[in-house]
Amino acid sequence: MKAQVRTLTGEIAHEIDLPEIFNEEYRPDLIKRAVLALQSTRFQPHGTDPYAGLRTSAESWGSGRGVAQVPRLKNGSRVARVPQATGGRAAHPPKVAKVLVKEINRKEKQKALRSAIAASTSPELVRGRGHLFEGDLPLVFEDRFEEVTRTADVIAALSALGVYADVERAKGSKKVRAGRGTMRGRRYKQRKSILIVTGDEPLRAARNLAGVDAVAVDQLNAELFAPGTEAGRLTVWTESAIRRLEELS
Repeated sequence: MKAQVRTLTGEIAHEIDLPEIFNEEYRPDLIKRAVLALQSTRFQPHGTDPYAGLRTSAESWGSGRGVAQVPRLKNGSRVARVPQATGGRAAHPPKVAKVLVKEINRKEKQKALRSAIAASTSPELVRGRGHLFEGDLPLVFEDRFEEVTRTADVIAALSALGVYADVERAKGSKKVRAGRGTMRGRRYKQRKSILIVTGDEPLRAARNLAGVDAVAVDQLNAELFAPGTEAGRLTVWTESAIRRLEELS
């Protein structure tokens, strides 16, 4: 399998052979499991105070009084402590000890990543996610792209490659989230656009583009290629990233 390497102006420079990883079979089941396992590591444990509803000296009256044998306050007949009482403990409260992290076998996680990388070269899957692009996949830039330091130059290069329309699509998708998340630092939702993979260091000049993730090849994981567990993210590689990917695989 070959790919065309393009210059910053969008012209074809030469062709390169792609690593065997791009021929991996598509396994949406493994990709989903790997992404959910990764997301679970970011969950924050939460629970109630263990003594909530139990800070009382209430005691049961015992038998023989024709009333329920539940703890009652000393200065009256009001019920306390038990779950069915007003102000009593919760019956089954959330506990911080609950195990939230989902586990996945190491080899399954590695295969999921390989499968997600291969899925990013499928035009049907990429268009199925709503991405906008021109030309054949995968999209590969020459290594000069890693030396770009201005966001305006990144935009010009992506426009020449025919993928900047996808960034505009993500930019227009920003909206206020529904629900309580608006109060918890998650006020806005926005679609994902391009994933930019470079050889050694992430492309800092692309950080401020809407929906764009810029990572080095050794930082790749299944969630980057399959946000929301749906594989087929539009990905732009550099030539050195392809070479390093071959070494790592």
